[in-house]
Amino acid sequence: MALGSVLLEILHRPTTGQVLSELLIFAIPLWVAVAIGVLVGWVWKPKWASTLSREMLLDAKQGGEFSVTSLSTMIPSLNILKFQLPSFFWAADGGGIQTDSFSGRRTLNSTCSSSKMEKEKPNLVMEDDLERLCKLVEVKDGGPAWIQMMDRSTPTMNYQAWRRDPETGPPQYRTRTVFEDATPEMVRDFFWDDEFRAKWDDMLVHAETLEECPTRGTMVVQWVRKFPFFCSDREYIIGRRIWKSGRMYYCVTKGVPCSSVPRRNKPRRVDLYYSSWCIRAVESKRGDGELTACEVMLFHHEDMGIPWEIAKLGVRQGMWGAVKKLEPGLRAYQKHRASAAQLSRSAFMAQINTKVSADHLRSLETSINDSSEIEIRETSEKPVGHNVPKFLVIGGAVALACSLERGLLTKALIFGVARKFAIRRS
Repeated sequence: MALGSVLLEILHRPTTGQVLSELLIFAIPLWVAVAIGVLVGWVWKPKWASTLSREMLLDAKQGGEFSVTSLSTMIPSLNILKFQLPSFFWAADGGGIQTDSFSGRRTLNSTCSSSKMEKEKPNLVMEDDLERLCKLVEVKDGGPAWIQMMDRSTPTMNYQAWRRDPETGPPQYRTRTVFEDATPEMVRDFFWDDEFRAKWDDMLVHAETLEECPTRGTMVVQWVRKFPFFCSDREYIIGRRIWKSGRMYYCVTKGVPCSSVPRRNKPRRVDLYYSSWCIRAVESKRGDGELTACEVMLFHHEDMGIPWEIAKLGVRQGMWGAVKKLEPGLRAYQKHRASAAQLSRSAFMAQINTKVSADHLRSLETSINDSSEIEIRETSEKPVGHNVPKFLVIGGAVALACSLERGLLTKALIFGVARKFAIRRS
């Protein structure tokens, strides 16, 4: 309404010259914002945009016609109903594994000796990764302070979450979840069991074991997860391994290189990925002194290819809604195991652990003097890009929305995120 009234006021000027001059002055800021937005959109263009431009130019030179089929294979499909959260916010609202192009792929499953895997895969999960996780658990990794984001609970689950922003790299998350009436062994198998995951994680499109070492339990797995927010799906090549000390389990998963699975435009591979747990029995909140609850300390970060500020907004808005659906998946898994169902291969591998002593763990924890801190409550922090003007953010959203050509609802969603992003900087 305000924009319409301004235009009407300009059109009622007494002379044509005044109308034209007012319209010119009115349009200059808009064109500047659009120009900057196009520049930002060009710098931040997805990979498929370059491929699309090359294909269209090639077809034009050859006198051919650019087909709609070619266009649809290059531009990622969009699901505007959900915003993809990082992998540790597993949704549990049903749905099974979906059939896609991976169904016809040659199976790469193989077993090998631990010495062969370590020789061929020097970047797999090693002792250094256990040391890193121990320091994170004891808040002795020397990183920036953790800022508490959330403290929620249900009758049988407590959940706390923290975030910190390192000088370089994506935001890092730390969560503490306590499940009542659950054993560490059951929770360990639950997170490792890729076969059962298809019954509760509806964002998992494909899961496959590429390599495994039955002597140490080290695995290399491939995941493909839905990324519905103006992105293609994401592919993860994950190395994982579990260490055991008493009834404490240190479960490390991280992105590893894998030459046997070539990179493709779709799905886009996520190289920077880290998601690790410390699982142990703790006292129930019933206060009976029994260690009948299970605590899971999770540390997660990944570079999903989405601007970090936008990703943080999505995580903050959808975190609890996704996390509170995790517990039904665990309870369904407990019933599944109680029914004497056959143990899946991945759950079997979860039971092959490397034993370490408590003294060795303490030596790892104290090998660094610098300590991180935990802030109890989230403070009013300044975003990393605080000096970015609002019109630059909104202009970038204009260019992105116009390039997507995916309907009003998608564009409205993008403008909404951009508006919140800009308001936070004002």
